[in-house]
Amino acid sequence: MIESAQVVIVGSGMGGGTLAWGLAQRGIDTLVLERGDVLPREAQNWSPEAVFVERRYKPAETWLDDDGNEFHPGVHYVVGGNTKVYGASLPRLRERDFAERVYPSGVSPAWPFAYADLEPYYGQAESLYRVHGSVGEDPSEPWRSSPYPYGPMPHEPYVAETMLRLEAQGLHPFSTSMGIDVRPGGTCVRCQTCDGFPCRLGAKSDAETCALGPALAGGSVRLLTGARIRSVEVGDDGRVVRLHGDVDGEPLEVSGGSFVLAAGAANSAAILLASRSDRFPTGVANSSGLLGRNYMVHNNTHLAAIDPRRRNDVVFQKTMAVNDYYEDLGDGYPGGTIQLIGKVQGSMMKTHATRVPLAMLDRAAQRSLELLVMSEDLPSVHNRVTVDAEGRIHISWRRTNYDRHEALLAQAKRVLRKAGYRGIFEQRFSIDMNSHMCGTAVAGQDPATSVLDGWCRSHDVRNLFVVDSAFFPSSGAQNPALTIAAQALRVAHETDWGLDA
Repeated sequence: MIESAQVVIVGSGMGGGTLAWGLAQRGIDTLVLERGDVLPREAQNWSPEAVFVERRYKPAETWLDDDGNEFHPGVHYVVGGNTKVYGASLPRLRERDFAERVYPSGVSPAWPFAYADLEPYYGQAESLYRVHGSVGEDPSEPWRSSPYPYGPMPHEPYVAETMLRLEAQGLHPFSTSMGIDVRPGGTCVRCQTCDGFPCRLGAKSDAETCALGPALAGGSVRLLTGARIRSVEVGDDGRVVRLHGDVDGEPLEVSGGSFVLAAGAANSAAILLASRSDRFPTGVANSSGLLGRNYMVHNNTHLAAIDPRRRNDVVFQKTMAVNDYYEDLGDGYPGGTIQLIGKVQGSMMKTHATRVPLAMLDRAAQRSLELLVMSEDLPSVHNRVTVDAEGRIHISWRRTNYDRHEALLAQAKRVLRKAGYRGIFEQRFSIDMNSHMCGTAVAGQDPATSVLDGWCRSHDVRNLFVVDSAFFPSSGAQNPALTIAAQALRVAHETDWGLDA
């Protein structure tokens, strides 16, 4: 099969889907290539057993760690990408996240642009993704030029009471920024199967529902599913001339004017690394030697806090977060964020607590509150994505900045115990729980120390872009999805996508 378009986008997740929407507003001929297919709306969407135990929507693909051990990565090859099952938490990075931050164990580098450059596009992304939130509650929130498009999600009584217990400790719990359709007449029914599940009702603000679907309706954007891109071909003039891959098992060649990789931080880097040749022995767009390096994932731990005296009857739990320790954990250095996650059920706990009887887990879930403790992972040249001769992805990963995570985790446990939680159980994220991957094609001003410029364009190949979290110079300690979307809108608006792009 042979295809072509003025702009070719590989990947339909938060980066690719949002970019397609931005290009559709300009009427630019765009082709989106998605490796997977449309995720069906079906009864299993809301089944914990199907989603978490049977892994119904995850690929059978395995990656390899430093020791050659196989693991199943936390990726989804479907239209809309990982946003089809994400928790829909859509905060902005803090203003300080764009500047250099010094930690006791390392440095979080500055971005090649400031928060102010991205701020208008944050507002546009919040409107596009139907973000609900409240201004003035979060002590770490950055300035904004526009209000949230929708008010905050209401807290159910159990969460509201917990917030009072936190406020009694001098903390400032606030309403989480959420992309859920609870507008007047909206489709959200506040179910218990949102965070980590596909939405049968289209009420989650995922990239397919909010961006790619409307883009396709405009007429200038097309979508080809089942299309896996494996390599990039650069012509004698130093520009990408075509992509090579397959669609439903048949060879695929795609030509165009500009090419955008938005396949996710690991896969976008892998495609370029796999494009080795005599001319590009270490892969395309890799003159810096940094392609695939600086792989980051947030330092994350799930907590299940149990108060045996209180039954947690909440349905939609993910409405509150605490950022009092984001800038300063009490020792002059940043800590991170503590946020509620969706209500966990016993069968979901079973995927981690494999030896505990399900009946016991069900009883624990009836009185547990589940949270995510998140701190920043720092870039390291050791932490990287590589591709072997068979095209398999290898991940080299050692924890960085983990002393900060340990400190934040200890503080979170102290706070929860003071709030009445007698038992606290933790699940630390391992290499296979690789949510929030970023940094494998870092953006910067100097081609010697970065892969992309501030508009996600390759320093080496001028019609090649990478518009997903691969461009992140640092990870911050906020969910990355809204920042990916905002940068995609900025790139769509501020780039000349003509033949001379």
